[in-house]
Amino acid sequence: MADRNGLLTYAYILLYIALSSGQIFFNKWVLSSKEINFPYPLGLTLLHMVFSSVLCFILTKVFKVMKVEDGMTVEIYTTSVVPIGAMFAMTLWLGNTAYLYISVAFAQMLKAIMPVAVFVLGVAAGLEVMSCRMLLIMSVISIGVLVASYGEINISWIGVVYQMGGVVGEALRLIFMEILVKRKGLKLNPISVMYYVSPCSALCLFIPWIFLEKPRMETHSWNFQPLVLTLNSLCTFALNLSVFLVISHTSALTIRVAGVVKDWIVVLLSALLFADTKLTVINLFGYCIAIAGVAAYNNHKLKKEASQGSPDKSQPAESIPLTDSSTSNS
Repeated sequence: MADRNGLLTYAYILLYIALSSGQIFFNKWVLSSKEINFPYPLGLTLLHMVFSSVLCFILTKVFKVMKVEDGMTVEIYTTSVVPIGAMFAMTLWLGNTAYLYISVAFAQMLKAIMPVAVFVLGVAAGLEVMSCRMLLIMSVISIGVLVASYGEINISWIGVVYQMGGVVGEALRLIFMEILVKRKGLKLNPISVMYYVSPCSALCLFIPWIFLEKPRMETHSWNFQPLVLTLNSLCTFALNLSVFLVISHTSALTIRVAGVVKDWIVVLLSALLFADTKLTVINLFGYCIAIAGVAAYNNHKLKKEASQGSPDKSQPAESIPLTDSSTSNS
């Protein structure tokens, strides 16, 4: 029985890595492929959120195969969920837009700066305390990302700005999630988070879509391929489900390690799959430095959580980036 449970756990982890990596490549292909011809990151992200909202409602309220955590109030929704939804929308929108300008591998390398953004904003919000150890870790990550950027052959500063905007949005989302857990005392599993956040994110995406992409979609020719777009949205939702399964059967450490493994798979595979990806020795050397810093940061966070006596499985807010902003995060 133990062996069977162990195999099931490994299966969930592999499913998460496969779906997370696959979703990044799928989004890149949909947005930049001449065959699909759908260069509308806002529209694609909006579709994901609408699809997620509808499916969450069907699974939790119609078929009732999953449970939404209790405790949500109007005050918590307006002061916490709305900001989280807005930042989630910003993260996905800007992160997907970056794929129009930079390679998948370089986008992943830039995303390694995430702990720095989270820590700096956490210090500003009073959730983190500056220390020599953390300053050293943040410096290592920053140097690694700078070295990786220096080694990028075809760098697009527009793409870098979009990706950094997505990183800031994700960092703010994680800060708001931590405030929701620590100050509001509400702990939600990933499905509950998506149930509450997806409709809000959809609304936040719908408003800019009307002004920025809708006019372009009406004047330019593009291929509407319902099967491809539905499959893409389904993969996004399946990714969130896999996160739910991994959290339920493992720990925060496992999902973080799986996230690092996924990042390396994405970086290396993208060099084989996409013509715009040309990895250099400097790229990889810088990314190795950044990942070492990220590993040290994850270790520090896990020790901090353990010292506070927080069970791993009740910490989805800090541990898991729901939906890769790629996709995010992860």
